[in-house]
Amino acid sequence: MITSFHIEMLPFNLHILILSKLRSITFLPSQIFALHVTMKTYKPNGRRFIISSFFFIIFLCVLASINEIRFGSFLMLGRCANLSQTPNSNSSSATNFLSVNSSYLSTNNQIRILIGILTLPDQYQKRHFLRLIYGTQPPIMGAKVDIKFVFCNLTKEDQKVLVALEIMRYDDIIILNCQENMNKGKTYTYFSSLPELFSVSDDQPYYPPYHYVMKADDDTYIRLESFVESLRPLPREDLYYGYVIPCPSMDPFVHYMSGMGYLVSWDIAEWIRDSDIPKSHLEGPEDKVFGEWLRDGHRARHRYNAKWSMYNFPEPPTRCTHELWPDTIAVHMLKNQEKWIQTLNYFNVTRDLKPSKLYHI
Repeated sequence: MITSFHIEMLPFNLHILILSKLRSITFLPSQIFALHVTMKTYKPNGRRFIISSFFFIIFLCVLASINEIRFGSFLMLGRCANLSQTPNSNSSSATNFLSVNSSYLSTNNQIRILIGILTLPDQYQKRHFLRLIYGTQPPIMGAKVDIKFVFCNLTKEDQKVLVALEIMRYDDIIILNCQENMNKGKTYTYFSSLPELFSVSDDQPYYPPYHYVMKADDDTYIRLESFVESLRPLPREDLYYGYVIPCPSMDPFVHYMSGMGYLVSWDIAEWIRDSDIPKSHLEGPEDKVFGEWLRDGHRARHRYNAKWSMYNFPEPPTRCTHELWPDTIAVHMLKNQEKWIQTLNYFNVTRDLKPSKLYHI
């Protein structure tokens, strides 16, 4: 657009005012502005000149306002263009959020297992040793295995300090609201507390939080990969898994699973919390009592006997022992360090130790 003005027969001071006003006008690049100024003789008595000057100045003011509006609109358009890119950057966040949720879904499709190792508050060295044993086992594809140490209320001042430090460092301890015992309800408190301890929350978005929950002794060595692989084809509801007692028996529906380590599906843990059957029968050998709960409640229609992949350490030989062999899920009765070392050597647990100048082993 070409705008042309002819300024003529105006007083000199009005020329200056007009020119300064024109300089203040912001023009868009699309505008071509041509100004022709013709200086003519000023006639002071002409009302015509004063009136035309007045209207011309008003015209310039209107023109300046229009251009300011257009320029402001241009800037606003630019800001809108920048804002229109914001959803793209947020869509990146959304993409990340979806990828995170995809990983949640992936994790939700994984098999999730909780192993609760029942022990005593003062067994600090045993817990540190077991952290080495389980912490050096490689991750298992498609599985999430959490190992927690489980005991009753603390009763000593030193426990309140040392156990608190363990929790701060490892976060792998469950303290039950009970008095320490073996066969007077500790196992019941453990299983019945799990649904509340691991209820669905922001930190725990899955249901069930674990497909399977296990009670294990602290003298049992579990080979996690073999353990997980044995569970993959099994039902995830109403399941009871372990080493059948008595030792010669192979029928999981007649008796019960050994306390070395038995596992149930999550729905059975919820049943233990809700049913009156376990509450009315707490005392006695904990593994035997547990089997009686399931029998009386007509639960665990799916049962799996892991014998002889689970067994007692071969020495001294009994009807419950078995020699160490590759097809092993768990070894029980590792009552001293010598038995632990013999077992760990057999399964060559240090095979992944990397060579280094820093040590000679």
